[in-house]
Amino acid sequence: MTQEVQKNRIQNSYEKLTGMLQRLCSKISDRMEQIPMKRMVVYAAILFVLSLIPLLLLGRYNVMCIDDYDYGRVVHDTWLETGSLWRSIQTAWKQNMEFYQNWQGTYISCFLMALCPMNFRYEAAWVVPIIMIGMFATSTFVLGRHILRQWLGCDKNGSSFIMLMILFMFYQVIEAPFEGIYWYNGATHYIFMESVWFFTLAAISAAFRSLKKSREIILCMIAAVLAVIVGGGNLVTGLQAEILMVLLLVYAVVTNRKKIWTVGIPLLTGSIGFLLNILAPGNAVRSELDPSIGYSAVMSVLLSFYHAIVFMIRWTPAFVIIVWLMLLPVLWKLTGQSKQKFDHPVWVTAGACCVLAAMFTPTLYAVGMVGLARVDNIIQMVYYLCVIIVTAYWLGYLNHRERDALGLFLDKIKGRMTVVCFCLMLLIWVLTADKNTYTSISALRSLVNGEAQTFYGEAMERHDIYIDEDIVDVEVKPYSARPALFSFDDLTTDAGNWLNLAVMQYYHKAYVKLAED
Repeated sequence: MTQEVQKNRIQNSYEKLTGMLQRLCSKISDRMEQIPMKRMVVYAAILFVLSLIPLLLLGRYNVMCIDDYDYGRVVHDTWLETGSLWRSIQTAWKQNMEFYQNWQGTYISCFLMALCPMNFRYEAAWVVPIIMIGMFATSTFVLGRHILRQWLGCDKNGSSFIMLMILFMFYQVIEAPFEGIYWYNGATHYIFMESVWFFTLAAISAAFRSLKKSREIILCMIAAVLAVIVGGGNLVTGLQAEILMVLLLVYAVVTNRKKIWTVGIPLLTGSIGFLLNILAPGNAVRSELDPSIGYSAVMSVLLSFYHAIVFMIRWTPAFVIIVWLMLLPVLWKLTGQSKQKFDHPVWVTAGACCVLAAMFTPTLYAVGMVGLARVDNIIQMVYYLCVIIVTAYWLGYLNHRERDALGLFLDKIKGRMTVVCFCLMLLIWVLTADKNTYTSISALRSLVNGEAQTFYGEAMERHDIYIDEDIVDVEVKPYSARPALFSFDDLTTDAGNWLNLAVMQYYHKAYVKLAED
């Protein structure tokens, strides 16, 4: 009898405790649901900025590396000889034209890569993450917000909140942080050029949807110039640009022929630039020297869809799923208020899948492989944009028809799921067991434990040796510490290694290598 009484007491205590917790959570949710979306945008912006601070602070300890030496050598020599920025720019363009004839056709990327800031001041590597994050985050925000507002009919504050959370999520799970944030050469070729394309696409779309003739003309001319720049960049972005501009042109022909020129002119200039890129004599020279053999065109396309599925699974961890669930009620509310019709969800989904898969095609065709880290960064962001756009479109489709189970569920929970998932996301982000899982936490860890400071001090010791004209046979010590985000290849004990040779030629030494233990 006593045991029965104790069980009842325990049961009653448990029910009281769970009831109190439920009421507390309900009150917190109700309070948070009353927060206006404008204030939520401010909170999201603060969270995003806070997450970037460790990444930018870590940039203080960034250094020159890998292809930065090969592409910047002649510009560095010109700068040391003349001290003239204009002469250095001329040298960069001259080298660019030589590359166009003998190595690769990416005439814009090669020019920009030659103008590495560290050619002019070695300690200037801290500006690289500012440039790359600034360009990519801004262009992604502008494009994503434009699509949500102009094409899907979402309001300004809601669109801003969604894009800020997507950017926060992306920079925490970015496939290759070093290649996309800190490495000048790799980030310029892909992150920077994809940013230019995002701005171009936003300008074309804004011109197409503009009601003012003067604004149409200005935006179209801006897009036409930017399209040439995009055409001279990496082939992944260039092919993506061609596909999307053709799709927009078809859409203009079907829906509003008076606006064809707003898409047609950038498509024309971009296609000319892209043809100049792929038809460069240097591409043929390089293909003869490089034994890599890609797949046929048809096989490359088919394999692109397979690899798109593989990488979509890879880029959808629990953290991403929680953010997606958090945004579902917001997107449901926004699309419910939209005046768009959302009549073609299947076509939109198919189009998004094709655009994403097409980004895997160039490397499959050229070298028969995927998974190049610096390329994957831009594909990953396009994937997240496609997920949000397709999700919003399907929710809009369901929202403007008879409510099904999903609609009734989202109507009932309102913002509670957003609040719960937002808190859960923060807990996972801050309390992750492996402190290198998320980039901001990893950067903060490297700053706090001194890895970054130790690494930078040793890098500067190497640099002092490199610039000492009395030392021609260079042997340097391996790094004793290095931040996890700085995942670049280092020198080896083999003086004939390609990276050792690049450093040797850059500083005009007899040889450069790591000292033997």
